[in-house]
Amino acid sequence: MTPERRPSLAVVGATGAVGAVLLGLLSIRRDVWGEIRLVASSRSAGRRLTVRGVETEVVGLSEEAFDGIDVAIFDVPDDIAARWAPIAAAKGVVVVDNSGAFRMDQDVPLVVPEVNAPAALIRPRGIIANPNCTVLTMIGGLAALHSEYGLSELVVAAYQAASGAGQSGVDTLRAQVAEVAGTSVGEQTGDLRAVVSDNGPFAAPLVLNAVPWSGTLEDGGWSSEELKVRNESRKILGLPGLKVSATCVRIPVVTTHSLAVHAVFEREVSQAAAREILQNAPGVVLYDDPAAGEFPTPNDAVGTDPVWVGRVRVALDDPTALDLFVCGDNLRKGAALNAVQIAELVAAEFSLLG
Repeated sequence: MTPERRPSLAVVGATGAVGAVLLGLLSIRRDVWGEIRLVASSRSAGRRLTVRGVETEVVGLSEEAFDGIDVAIFDVPDDIAARWAPIAAAKGVVVVDNSGAFRMDQDVPLVVPEVNAPAALIRPRGIIANPNCTVLTMIGGLAALHSEYGLSELVVAAYQAASGAGQSGVDTLRAQVAEVAGTSVGEQTGDLRAVVSDNGPFAAPLVLNAVPWSGTLEDGGWSSEELKVRNESRKILGLPGLKVSATCVRIPVVTTHSLAVHAVFEREVSQAAAREILQNAPGVVLYDDPAAGEFPTPNDAVGTDPVWVGRVRVALDDPTALDLFVCGDNLRKGAALNAVQIAELVAAEFSLLG
């Protein structure tokens, strides 16, 4: 009997922050891959990284890098993905793209395996998009509640970690922490701007602060990150008329996004029933006992795969609405893990086809 051929995988952007998490996940999850090829920019070519216990040399991004590859996970900037993902797809590679380049393309499915896995099967361009990290933090729990109650409106405050702005965001926060250590800044007479030398990718000093801005300016004063929450939630849930209002705030946390969510439904909701739904939702941990001091914080969720949900309560003045607090590691489920899960869906297709 001929042994089953396992599909080959390329990780494009293997040397980045999310790339490192991707390689770690590939090393601990079920082994469904044949060759795993590591791809990065020409300046990173030649580096050696370990995946599944095998030291592998990184190759430069080129058309030849996709020869013999079945699936490619891209974690690169939007402009690089926009150029290279179609090139890979034209060579027969199924691309799972973590950038924002294709998320709202009507011919590219936007997939969360726990929510809309069948959408990954229909990919006219050969590309599957991975959603924004903020959306991924909340959408699994909301999808489970939507199945029971019918979601009609969302009001979201997203508290985004520094790592959501890439390695420069993490480096900036750490540098600012060192600059303010031992100073009186943050007291009534303290001025962060007099102490912090560089805001990096942030609109204001992040350490000891909260910055109500993330992304680029769009019409009406909205930021691009806030519009992603609306547009991507609608597409994933198949609710084009869903009312969504989001405010994105950067906070001085290295990793893990948190969201305060006010969700309005078509029918009256029950706190007990909602907690049971969330308890059974795939990829969700319900951590909700305020009397015992149990509710999710970034410290709880960082380094873990599921999203954590707590503070579940029926809205004070609306029996059709729930309020809840959600935390999720933006480098794991918010990026690398969801991409790996999508790639594994595609790998299963290869297995079925032999």
